[in-house]
Amino acid sequence: MLQIKETLAAGLVILSKWEPEIPLIDPFCGSGTIPIEAALIGLNIAPGINRNFAAENWPQIPKKLWEKCRMEAKEKINLSKKLDIAGYDADAEAIKIAQSNALKAMVGNQISFEQRSLNQLSSKKKYGKIICNPPYGERLGSKKEVEKLYKEMGRFFKKLDTWSYYILTSHRNFEKLFGRKATKKRKLYNGDIRVDYYQYYGPKPPKTAT
Repeated sequence: MLQIKETLAAGLVILSKWEPEIPLIDPFCGSGTIPIEAALIGLNIAPGINRNFAAENWPQIPKKLWEKCRMEAKEKINLSKKLDIAGYDADAEAIKIAQSNALKAMVGNQISFEQRSLNQLSSKKKYGKIICNPPYGERLGSKKEVEKLYKEMGRFFKKLDTWSYYILTSHRNFEKLFGRKATKKRKLYNGDIRVDYYQYYGPKPPKTAT
C-alpha cells in the first residue's frame, strides 16, 4: 500500500467535510496517517505545533513572533472533546506503528487502532464516514489482487450502508469493481501518481430536536 503524506491525509479529511462529532473509520490505516490527521483536526491541534522550522532562524522574523504564534495555537487546542475514530489494518506490525505515531502526535487516547481484516468491518453507529487509501496495484503482479480487494470492499462496505465512503485510488476501473458509481469524483495526486478521490454520500442523519 502506498502511504500518503500528512498534508494529503488532512486534505482528504477536510474534503470529506468530516466533523468531530461524526464517527470515522479507516479500514486500511497502515501507519495511521488518516486517523491521526483527523484527530488533530478534531482537537484543533495545529500541524507541526511541536516541530522546529528553518524559517525560525531567519533574521527578518522576530523569535518573539514565533513564540506568540505557538502560544496562540496551543491556546486553541481543545482536548475536552472525545472523538470516535478507528483505524483498522490486517497487519499487526502496521497497527503497532500507527499506535506509536498517534502517541507522538498527542492523539493516542483519541483513536482506536485494531488488527482487523476487511471482512471484520463493523460499527454500532448508524451514521459515519469511511476515509481510506487502499492499495492501488501499482506493483507488478498485484493488480489482480487489488481488483479482488475492490470487489470485496463493495460487498463489505454495504454493512455500513448508511455511512459515507471516501476512497483514494489510482485504479481507473475502481467504480466498476466496487459495484457502484461515486456521487462525486475529484482528481488529486499522491506524490507523482495521479489518483481519484471517490466520494459516496450516505443519507443525512436526522436532525436532533433542539
